[in-house]
Amino acid sequence: MIKTLCAACLGSWLFLTAEVRGEVAALPFGADYPQLDSLAVGEWWTKKPTGPNPPPPMDVPRDEVVAFALYTQDHGVLKLSAQLYPLKPGEPREAQLEFQRDGTWMEAARSPVLYPGWSAHFRVEKWDATKDVPYRVRHGERAMFDGVIRRDPRDKPVVVVASMSCNSSRTVGSRPEIVDNLKQQDPDLLFFAGDQTYRHTEHTAGWIEFGLQFRDLIRDRPTITIPDDHDVGHPNLWGEGGKKSLHQNGADGGYIYPPTYVNMVQRQQTWHLPDPVDPALIQQGITVYFTRLRVGGIDFAIIEDRKFKSGPLGKIPQLGPRPDHINDPNYDPQTIDVPDLELLGERQLRFLDAWSQDWTGAEMKAVLSQTAFCGAVHLHGTRDNRLLADLDCNGWPQSGRNRALEAIRRARAVHLCGDQHLAVAVKHGIDEWGDGPYAFTSPALVNTTIYGRWWHPLDEKPGPNPVANSPLPWTGEFKDGLGNKFTMLAYANPKEIRNERHRGDGYGIVRFDKPARQITFECWPRFSDVGGGDRTQCPGWPITTDMADNDGRKPQAWLPELHFEGAANPVVQVIEDKSGEVLYTVRVLGTVFQPAVFAAGNYTINIGRDTPHGVTIKGFEAKNKSAAGRRTLKL
Repeated sequence: MIKTLCAACLGSWLFLTAEVRGEVAALPFGADYPQLDSLAVGEWWTKKPTGPNPPPPMDVPRDEVVAFALYTQDHGVLKLSAQLYPLKPGEPREAQLEFQRDGTWMEAARSPVLYPGWSAHFRVEKWDATKDVPYRVRHGERAMFDGVIRRDPRDKPVVVVASMSCNSSRTVGSRPEIVDNLKQQDPDLLFFAGDQTYRHTEHTAGWIEFGLQFRDLIRDRPTITIPDDHDVGHPNLWGEGGKKSLHQNGADGGYIYPPTYVNMVQRQQTWHLPDPVDPALIQQGITVYFTRLRVGGIDFAIIEDRKFKSGPLGKIPQLGPRPDHINDPNYDPQTIDVPDLELLGERQLRFLDAWSQDWTGAEMKAVLSQTAFCGAVHLHGTRDNRLLADLDCNGWPQSGRNRALEAIRRARAVHLCGDQHLAVAVKHGIDEWGDGPYAFTSPALVNTTIYGRWWHPLDEKPGPNPVANSPLPWTGEFKDGLGNKFTMLAYANPKEIRNERHRGDGYGIVRFDKPARQITFECWPRFSDVGGGDRTQCPGWPITTDMADNDGRKPQAWLPELHFEGAANPVVQVIEDKSGEVLYTVRVLGTVFQPAVFAAGNYTINIGRDTPHGVTIKGFEAKNKSAAGRRTLKL
């Protein structure tokens, strides 16, 4: 079954049908916002990009109007978005999707080209994920873009993810160094964590520019793109449930630009993701996209850590030159962790709770979002601009940060993100150093002199328990300016921010080793030459961690050693009886597992093949490891 239009596209469809009748206004976002997407609306073919770093021209030969396409597949559903250049009056407002089967191209579906935004969307159900299938998107008789829908790499022992963000529009043109390296490393999944473009009010032109830069990777592997603040035209974004922002920088919370613009950006960047798990619209009719994607047995929760987050202006004291910057060394971090402030919001926390308990099609888990759950940056922009705390990071509000990390920890998942322009690998602390999950913030794909960042402790000393034999001087246990605990494992400071080859540009590679239940973080400089034999990563990388260590709480007691008959690798959940708290839900490796607990008391164990809903055993008393005994279970 093939569907080509979702409810979230209805507004764009209305624009489209009006345009066919010749009724569409040249300002689809309203007369108050003539600057929005101006290069792709109205009589766009009469407009030429200007400025020192202009985007590519939108008026291209008509056999090139299909700029690129990107896709995901999950649980038997293929979703594919095609991005077209703006179309001229009289040209067909329709695109076709074709698959090659047995050497013959066959049309599978047609979809309207939506305005504003010029994207077309295809949904194919009952998709066979066991085969590579060539595809092409066509417009008219001559224009097309082709690629391959890869089979799901379920049989691969190691699944490889490229983690990227912050693609500066000040450096125009192609990205051959990154693309050529990634072709050699051949990731199974591409993750772009946000700021795919910094064109701000010209998203369609900027998004097409991004697509041209990376389409030779995107065309033949699943791709996750999630918009961050600059993608929707913000310097920083606190979405606060979708309300309208009344502050020029959005620090009061909400969105500066109209919901039609925000929804266009989200449609272009996220429609091809699996369907939202909770699609209810937020304020102003803004759409959501938080969801899950399984690739090769790795289950990725994709969350929106900007959308529900509270804005600081008017809610906490201003403690620096801006509402979101703190420079008062005498302030108490707890005074800004006020009740009712949101980070992920209740809807996403409920999603993470359900996701952590459902291991269908999954052997390991990871959470993907825009930015980091701590402020692992000291210097911002220039080496003399030291900032104590930045409320743009997910270290604030602290209670929300801790709730998010607890949810990630329950699944023993790692966290991947971008946004900070500085590559760091950390182990979070919630109550104590090291008791939370690992996290990897990718470097900026293309940095600039404006967005340089450095990790540089004021006393220039390592923290307690530094990384043994690290080439980096400042690893170990630290608190950020918000009082959050974390252990710095590695960072990639720019050597010289004015030198393109030494300003910290690059990308991350994350390897999920399923048989070993290990995750490896790699940090690659933009100008390395992987194909030429240059395998030198940023100093301090690679870093390999055990999946189990994403729950870093120290065991205080044990439950009986469980021996499983009838099924290997079951899902085991441990619940504390007194509080009803789910401590963790994990897919174990093999047929033997002894659950650890973190306090004396009685516990319930739930066991199943893909979820914990199978066998339930109540009233286990926690004991020392040798006295806990053994239990054989048939599944």
